[in-house]
Amino acid sequence: MPASSNFQQAIREAQSSALVGPNVVNKALPYVGGGMVLTAAGVVGGIATLGSIGAAAFQGISLFAIIPWFILFFVAQNAANKGNNGTALPLMVTFSLLTGFTLTGLVLRAVAVAGAASIGVAALATGITFVVAAVVGRRMSDNVGQALTGAVGLGMVGLLIALVVQLVGGFFAPELFTRGALELGIAGFGTVLFVGAAFVDFYTMPRTYNDDQYLAGALGMYLTYINLFIFILRLIIALNGGSRRD
Repeated sequence: MPASSNFQQAIREAQSSALVGPNVVNKALPYVGGGMVLTAAGVVGGIATLGSIGAAAFQGISLFAIIPWFILFFVAQNAANKGNNGTALPLMVTFSLLTGFTLTGLVLRAVAVAGAASIGVAALATGITFVVAAVVGRRMSDNVGQALTGAVGLGMVGLLIALVVQLVGGFFAPELFTRGALELGIAGFGTVLFVGAAFVDFYTMPRTYNDDQYLAGALGMYLTYINLFIFILRLIIALNGGSRRD
């Protein structure tokens, strides 16, 4: 998944305590929630599609869907950053639905490994993180906020390197690179990192985006919580051995 929104831009702009968009968070939050609902709908649609066409065909479609998914992200981000909300909104709606579609395999694997309750656990943990981050992140001092922003930004680089190593290594030794200690470590690190990112979003958003760029902030925050949900699911799968239950 593309890494959450605000870190690199916030570092580049050497953010100060002055708020660029004091109301941008409140304006963005309904769109973050709507994106999560649309993602859930995308997962349901993916499950229905899989049941109709079979696993092999669905896997091919899912892999192909990654290409328009990336294109939609960058086009929506560009429009949202320019404050072109009329163009950005339908792109973000489509992006959220397609995100859910591409997550179908992970969700079904989590259900197979740890049961349907694992989805509820991941959703609940993501929701609790949101509530705590909304309270604490808005109140962070500049020293704490900027230090956490820098730490999360560096962590994103490390996570990206680890994911690339895992992807490449998985072609040659899948048992070693996609399961066991490495997968557990990556899933755990990603979970902690995106918990930190959740706090950073609430701190950086009003210092990075003006009030008319609320969809840009919403897209970034949406990505934070989708990635957090993904890594919590990966952690649950890894803790349960990563294989199907009998």
